[in-house]
Formats: sequence, C-alpha cells, structure tokens
Amino acid sequence: MKVIIAYPPLDNRKGCPTLGQNRQFQYFKEPTYIYPTVPAYAATLLKQAGHQVIWWDCLAENTPYEKFLQGIRQQKPDLIAFETKTPVVKQHWKIIRDIKDLANKDYNPRTVLFGDHVTALPVESLDNSPVDFVLTGGDYDFLLLSLCNAISKSAIEKLEPGIYYRQDGQIKNSGVFRLDHDLDTLPFIDRDLTRWQLYAYRNGNYKSTPGTYIISGRDCWWGRCTFCSWPTLYPKFRTRSVENVLGEIGILIDKYGVREIMDDTGTFPAGEWLRDFCRGTIKKGFNKKVYLDCNMRFGALSNDDFVLMKQANFRLLLFGLESANQKTLDRLDKKLKVEKIVEDCRAATRAGLFPHITLMFGYPWEGYEDALETLKLGKWLLNKGYVYTMQATVVVPYPGTRLFNECETQGWLKTSDWEDYDMKQPVMRTPIPDAKIMELVRGMYRIAFQPEFIIRKLFTVRDIDDLKYFSRAAKKVCGHILDFRARREGGTA
Repeated sequence: MKVIIAYPPLDNRKGCPTLGQNRQFQYFKEPTYIYPTVPAYAATLLKQAGHQVIWWDCLAENTPYEKFLQGIRQQKPDLIAFETKTPVVKQHWKIIRDIKDLANKDYNPRTVLFGDHVTALPVESLDNSPVDFVLTGGDYDFLLLSLCNAISKSAIEKLEPGIYYRQDGQIKNSGVFRLDHDLDTLPFIDRDLTRWQLYAYRNGNYKSTPGTYIISGRDCWWGRCTFCSWPTLYPKFRTRSVENVLGEIGILIDKYGVREIMDDTGTFPAGEWLRDFCRGTIKKGFNKKVYLDCNMRFGALSNDDFVLMKQANFRLLLFGLESANQKTLDRLDKKLKVEKIVEDCRAATRAGLFPHITLMFGYPWEGYEDALETLKLGKWLLNKGYVYTMQATVVVPYPGTRLFNECETQGWLKTSDWEDYDMKQPVMRTPIPDAKIMELVRGMYRIAFQPEFIIRKLFTVRDIDDLKYFSRAAKKVCGHILDFRARREGGTA
C-alpha cells in the first residue's frame, strides 16, 4: 500500500498551530516544531513491513493547502493518516471531505484519524465526516500497521482492538484498545524517512542544535492529573529498556550528529530505571557528546538523583507546577505540596540543572487572588534563579479528561465549539474576567524584561550556544505575549 502520514495545512491566521504530538494545542506567533515520535514510529513500522510511506508535514514545511490537495492527486495514496486534536478536529473533518472529493471511479482514498480527541470521542468524527477509520489509544503506530496489513489482505476482521470503521453503512469497532505491545520490539525511528531535520532547529527547548526527540516510555507513570488528555491515550505506563534507549542515543550521536535530545515521555522514568540510564550514559561517554532534556515530576527525585542526572549531562528538566495553591493541586490530583515545588527547584539548580516550569491560569474554582499567588511564585522562582525558563497557559478541559467531565457536571463550560479550545480565550466559567486571565498569562512572560531577571541570565552565559539560545528565547517571549492577547477584552465569565 501507498500511505501518506501527514500534518495537513491548517488555518494559520491565529499563528502557527502546534499540533504534532503536543499535549496542549496552541497557536504560536513564533513557530516551534515538536518531532512527533509516535507517528514517526508508525511510518517506520509501515516501511519495514513493505508498505510505501510518504511523510508530509505541511505545518513544518508551510505548504499551501492547494499544493497539499494537488500532491494527493499526484501521489494517489491508498490511505492518508493524520493526528488530530480538539481545536482543529473540525478543520480536519473539512480536509477529509476535500480529500474524498478527489475520488473517482478509479481512485478512492481512505482516511484515518488518531490522537487524544478521537480516542475520547471516536464516533463523533465518523458522524461528522466521511473519515474511514479512527484509531483509539496511544499505540496508534501498531494499530496503523495492523490496519494497513488487514486492508492489504482484505482481512478487516483481523484488526487489532481499538479501531473504529464503517461496514455496510454501520459504525463498528474492533474492540477496546489495549496497551500490551512490547516497546522494545519497535525498530529505531527512521529519521531520514520522517525528515527529522524539519524539527531540529526551531524548538524552544534546545540550547544546542541540531536537536531531536526520543520517547522512552508511554506516557506518564503518575497519569492522574485531571486536566491532562494523555492518560486517555495511555491509561497504563510502559517503558523501553535502558539498553534499547541507549542504543538509539548512540545512533543519534554517531550517525546524525545530534547535540541535544529531548525525551518526550510524559514523565521520565524515575527510580532504578533512571539511575541505570544515567550510569549507562556516563559509561558510554554520551554525557560528553550530547545534552539531555526530559519531563519530570516534582517529588520524584532525591538530591542524589539530581546530581547523577547532571553527571549524565541532563540539562533541562520540565516540571508541571500548574498552580501555587494547595487546594488547586489537590483538585488536580497532583499529590504535591507547594513547599516541594520550591525544594525541588532549589535542589535541581544546586546540582547544575535547569528547571523549566509550566503554570496555568483560569481554574473555575480560583479567584483572582488565588491566581495571583501562582503568578507571584512563578516570578519569584525565576528572579531567584531557581527556575531557568517557564511556560504559562490557559487551562483547557479536553474531552476525555476528568476535568472535562467535572465541567459538564458543574456547568462550567461556556462553549461546546471545539475551535474555541485553542487558548485564545478561557472556555470555562471562572470568577475572573477573561481579560484578567489573559493578563495573568502575559504577566508571566513579561518577567523576561525585568532588570533582575536579565542580569541573572547574563551571568549564566557560558558559550555561544547560550547567546543563541537567549536570542531565540527573546523572540518566543515576545510571541507568547501576543499569543495571549484577550480575544474579548473586558469579557467576563
């Protein structure tokens, strides 16, 4: 079969859509491109099985829509698959209709959607578009291979569980998706096939380029945060073996000259897995050749762990702070004390690591003074040098999350139009006017222009890569301030 794995062009009037394997969709004025590892595994598996695979990321390539449709006409793929998320699913329904309009008596392309939104609401896309298949769960690389093999052999009854499809005018499915695949059986991603260099430079996490992503586990061993959509995809946590991950890193260094690697596991494995990984990195000398970044959870690491990670040349640790209010952390099921946030940020910086924090504003139960506490803590951590960088966003309750279910029960949702779930405005009713929520988010980014913050950053400059990093970061900060302009200034909940 000829298969295109695509990120089709989207409406970019709001900015660059950050869709590829992103846990929270957002439009950015200053583009950033995340290497989508699980779709890249899907492409690699299909090629290994003998299918003809085309990787086409129209977002990263800035491909015009008409050129995309023209490419479909010329290539005539048997199947076109792409990832979707809540704010753009309606655009994808239209794109699928346009693709179907290309059909004639000699050609009828099949389409596939996968991702967290369609996992939560699989029938919705089948009801609202002519999509042929919906893959549910996070192992859609394995499921896409199963689907293509079944179509090739005209054996649709042999599909793996988790696939929705049409048959005789009815919507059917192959059962509830399972997460029982052995991740060590996956081949290493074919970086050339999936055009890794498209994502190697324009990414705010990297100090040194070219950089790339790997994923050691699927997805978060905590997996209980009520706002996160990825437990919908991965209700069970699995990891690759340490030896398997180290083997991939060696190839990335030796074959591709990668200088920084971001591990996109929702929360990087902790405990003995982490320690074995760090010791293996040091033993193989990778710590002298490449920086490592990862997502981490407050309270997961000891002081000795932070020190060992520094020795293994970890650089950026991304922590979900989310709120400075204990009642909010408890409602989000973070199982985290505010005091531990400060303690871990200090311990990480003492070890020579660079903590990055994420904060969110617009919780339905928080008043303005509550939200202001989060702003104050974030600014304090940055000004004191306990945090290196941060990301502030508006809380979005995605379908499939416990927060979304709570919103439906409590009547907190202001809109059911998925296109509004793009962080350009709050979609939940809160005691705080919309304009003030957006101002809180912008207030976090404005710290980059305060003298104390600037002076402290100047003292951290060690090489030319630091200067380049801060230059890129300054552009992104300015972009984020524009990203969070209130859509309806003065609007209230």
